[in-house]
Amino acid sequence: MDELVDRVDERDEVLGVVDRGEAIRRGWLHRIATVVCRDAGGRILVHRRPDGVSRFPGQFNWMVGGAADVGEPYEAAAARELAEELGVRASPRFVFKFRCAGVISPYWLGLHEVVVAEPVAPDPSEIAWYDWLTEPELIELVGNRAFVPDAREAFDRYRALSGRRTA
Repeated sequence: MDELVDRVDERDEVLGVVDRGEAIRRGWLHRIATVVCRDAGGRILVHRRPDGVSRFPGQFNWMVGGAADVGEPYEAAAARELAEELGVRASPRFVFKFRCAGVISPYWLGLHEVVVAEPVAPDPSEIAWYDWLTEPELIELVGNRAFVPDAREAFDRYRALSGRRTA
């Protein structure tokens, strides 16, 4: 089944509807919504992608998320992805967006945060392993070459925005 997305321009304004695969092949901008999940103690959920997936198999990530559907606002896409990937029903808070060059193709990345107070139920087709890490533990993992490259850029921007220095 084709995954339709909004093709957007350099200002994140909609140009039309396209197949996500075509957007990736042609390097067209589209929208990705992500969520940083923290527990009540401030630890961040980190996961490893399954080995058999097409994008970033076996690599670690500190965000859950995916492509925004046609006409779907970033916040709604983030909430949908959170429910699909972790079984968590919540309203993530928008933090920022940026134009990500992307390893596979360029896109607009909308980053959100949520405090998860309920148990998570990861979708095994999306998440092979997960744990809650402290920021120092996450900083160490981000340097690992098995970390999703686009997620590294988002992590650096997130830390710069919050005024923290990477150790």
